[in-house]
Amino acid sequence: MTEEFYIGTYTKRISRGIYQVSVDKDAAKLTNCEWLASAGSPTYIAKSKAQRLYVINKKETDGQTEGGLIIYDMSDKKPRAIQQVLNPGSSPAYVSVDEARQLVYTANYHTGKVTVYKIAADGSLTQADEITDTDPVGPAPEQADGPHPHYANLTPDGRLVVCDLGTDRVYLYDVADDGKLSAVSHVDLPAGYGPRHIVFDAPKSVAYLVGELSSNVATLTYDEQAGKFTVKQITHVIPDDWTAHNGSAAIRLSSDGRFVYVSNRGNNSITVLKTADDGTLTEIQRIATEGDFPRDFNWTADESLVLVVHQKSDNASLFKRDAETGKLTLAQKDFMVPEGVSVLPA
Repeated sequence: MTEEFYIGTYTKRISRGIYQVSVDKDAAKLTNCEWLASAGSPTYIAKSKAQRLYVINKKETDGQTEGGLIIYDMSDKKPRAIQQVLNPGSSPAYVSVDEARQLVYTANYHTGKVTVYKIAADGSLTQADEITDTDPVGPAPEQADGPHPHYANLTPDGRLVVCDLGTDRVYLYDVADDGKLSAVSHVDLPAGYGPRHIVFDAPKSVAYLVGELSSNVATLTYDEQAGKFTVKQITHVIPDDWTAHNGSAAIRLSSDGRFVYVSNRGNNSITVLKTADDGTLTEIQRIATEGDFPRDFNWTADESLVLVVHQKSDNASLFKRDAETGKLTLAQKDFMVPEGVSVLPA
């Protein structure tokens, strides 16, 4: 059986845009990397149930940079571009789809803006709201130039959660049906934490927040009724004696809620953590990803195989995953994928 994945990339060197990679599950092997569609550094991709891709896009014209999204209709075999939504300045860092309200959210690391778009019947977008983080920033050099929202997506109860690497805060918003945002609360992380991405374990009422700058994962309790996070535990995910640069990146939670996985760019590893009943974490494995700068990874539908892409070494690796122990075993390495950034099941 074969499963397909969309790969978001940078287009700074050799990539041409969006790629599609095939995973042969029976052989535990990556078998194909095919160019799918053009875009300027399409680092992140979201897919709607209506078979449309909402893709980060960057365009340079006469020395001027515009950033936003390009939308592709995937209902036929060949992608068909529907619309480009571009604004002056750098492109967003993250995009997500809200199926219930038919909205799209972007978080723009460079401009400090979180933007909400309404989806029309044909898949095209019109802006519904936009907010700009204005809180004080943390002490790290990467934080000095302002707020940096890095993630905007839904909580299990349908609020919008925004992780801001610049302000060391995670924000919660209520979302109206028309896309208007109303601030609910925020939680402060330790100075220099650098919030990047978050995943939720709804049955345990916790969330796991990866800190890019600190190489930590925080367990946050989430009170849905109050709309409030509280920091419960912080766990370091690289060796304590590591002195070279590291930026922790992607975070995934297994569907049974038993294991958390974090990629580390610099240490070039995935850290595996076991969850307790109260949501606290214990590290059980750290395994080399066999490439340079593993920005993202994702798994097959049954979570038996994990696909990791590397931005700087232009390769992907495949790991077998033991559902009982949570641990990973290398199945394949050195599979060519250009400037890989994000991995999305197709």
